[in-house]
Amino acid sequence: MENAVKERSIDVLLREGASFPPPPAFAKTARVPSKAARAKLTAAAAKSPEKFWDAAARELFWFKPWRKTLQWKVPHAKWFVGGTTNLSYNCLDRHLDGPRRNKAALIWEGEPGEVRTYTYLQLHREVSLFANGLKSLGVAKGDRVAIYMPLVPEAVIAMLACARVGAVHGVVFGGFSAEALRDRINDSQAKIVVTSDGGWRKGAILRLKDAVDEAVKGSPSVKAVVVLKHAGNEITINEGMDHWWHRLTAKSSPVCPAEKLDSEHPLFILYTSGSTGKPKGILHTTGGYMTQVAWTTKNVFDLREEDVYWCTADVGWVTGHSYLSYGPLLNGATAFMYEGAPLTPGPDRFWSMIARHKISIFYTAPTAIRTFMRLGDSHPGKHDLTSLRLLGTVGEPINPEAWKWYRRTIGGERCPIVDTWWQTETGAIMISPLPGATAAKPGSATLPLPGVDADVVDMQGKSVPLGSGGYLVVKRPWPSMLRTIWGDDERYKAQYWSQIPGMYFTGDGARKDKDGYIWILGRIDDVLNVSGHRLSTMEIESALVGHAYVAESAVVGRPDEIHGQAVCAFVTLKGGRTPSPELKDELREFVAKAIGAIARPAEIRFTDSLPKTRSGKIMRRLLREIAAGGAVKGDVTTLEDFGILAKLQQDEE
Repeated sequence: MENAVKERSIDVLLREGASFPPPPAFAKTARVPSKAARAKLTAAAAKSPEKFWDAAARELFWFKPWRKTLQWKVPHAKWFVGGTTNLSYNCLDRHLDGPRRNKAALIWEGEPGEVRTYTYLQLHREVSLFANGLKSLGVAKGDRVAIYMPLVPEAVIAMLACARVGAVHGVVFGGFSAEALRDRINDSQAKIVVTSDGGWRKGAILRLKDAVDEAVKGSPSVKAVVVLKHAGNEITINEGMDHWWHRLTAKSSPVCPAEKLDSEHPLFILYTSGSTGKPKGILHTTGGYMTQVAWTTKNVFDLREEDVYWCTADVGWVTGHSYLSYGPLLNGATAFMYEGAPLTPGPDRFWSMIARHKISIFYTAPTAIRTFMRLGDSHPGKHDLTSLRLLGTVGEPINPEAWKWYRRTIGGERCPIVDTWWQTETGAIMISPLPGATAAKPGSATLPLPGVDADVVDMQGKSVPLGSGGYLVVKRPWPSMLRTIWGDDERYKAQYWSQIPGMYFTGDGARKDKDGYIWILGRIDDVLNVSGHRLSTMEIESALVGHAYVAESAVVGRPDEIHGQAVCAFVTLKGGRTPSPELKDELREFVAKAIGAIARPAEIRFTDSLPKTRSGKIMRRLLREIAAGGAVKGDVTTLEDFGILAKLQQDEE
């Protein structure tokens, strides 16, 4: 939220369902094995947060210890002041003296079917080669490097190489347009762009190098472009500017000592959309980010030496930074990567890979889960998923019906689910079950993690009563927090620290139930004002998906002369179900019964698909514009399928 929110509470209407305690067999061997153990850990961290994070940081390697754990002057934090370290060293070098040396670090599968594996020793060599290649192009500590690649091992190698030499990486999602790429290059003044000839998606090649060629025409800061030969499509090589990855590394030395970097040395800039339309460059630094990402990966996912861990996010998003790349490698884990689309060449691709690679931890988005649920149980049913021992969700609140399907059909009712809340800005998971210690409630991210002081408050900053809705805030600094918005510290202060002075304002509405569990109600921007009642779109969407015929829904508000806003629901039905006026009436009454008459949708529109980004998030802004009868404006470059948008607009006409 970049504008001040109005002083209103958020009405809480959806009734809770059952809770699911940790499976006893899982809890018995878990890192945090009981509710009492979590409570003890949380109490100790609350009493002395700095001592808690100090201990977590000491599990990692530091060239020089810090002299002060936290330096805090609202809204600027410095963690582990005076300490020097290197993230790439912690992800690679410190694992090479023991049995992890020859352990698989990355297993990658491409959409056409190619499989590659890198041990920690091999990954260390590739990172060192590329780091020296960057140095040969003039990259020095503090320089910015833009990475615009498909989800291939070389994307992670490039990130680790930047961290190794102290360059600041800015990964730009490979689905972004040339214009969006140019904006991010220019904002960060990137010196180098790392890209690929192309990448695979839904059986076709995305021509990434062509987009880079267009982008750098208007980016005077770029001195060189490094190109990975991956998809084999024809590209233009611009002499003097472009360098093939394989030729650059062929000339490099495999020895590249990691730079000794200050704990607060910038690690990466990651751009996220702002309501003003100008992307925000979220800046994360080294030591604090590394510490919290390592701790949360180990404890939230109950990570074990033998696990094969798969986070389905692209490296273009923060989840791909923290829990595909850095978190697993910091813990010496085996991380799995997949380049392509989830349903290519068939709807069982994910389940086939889990069975073949014996994936044990699976972390994905609620939108993907709802897509799979819509396709039915038969596709996962074809494959042996018994290697799975833990499931996770990330990106947005998961509705209870999808949560239960995920647990039953994918987890075989034996796998705990960690429903995680965090943001690009927080850097690491903030609210989540600890799988051996926390009874899960479908739809709730449960409790703040130890060392995280998150709460639900009113606009005066006072904690709301249990059972009430309000605004989600973080009351104390945390190690992986953003340090500023790149080049715009005033915007950082105004957006995150001025709404409720002294507290980090997340922009999310939330409620606390009788047990103190936190339920995310969605972005404040998505809260509807219907006849004076502030209603959460998430609650209405959850109610709709609770109907036996509904696979997915997205709820937005449209202007209404009488009620202020009216509830408009876009609904996708499960396979074999046919839209009808009678079903619309039935769904309206179903919502009214589940939540209350005030939430009954004024309008229901059936659609084959919803407009989503390549990362799976529903683009509700587009649906709001369609519902209001206006033209679709603003950036749509991240849209996965433009045909869906055209169909929705056609239906409106």
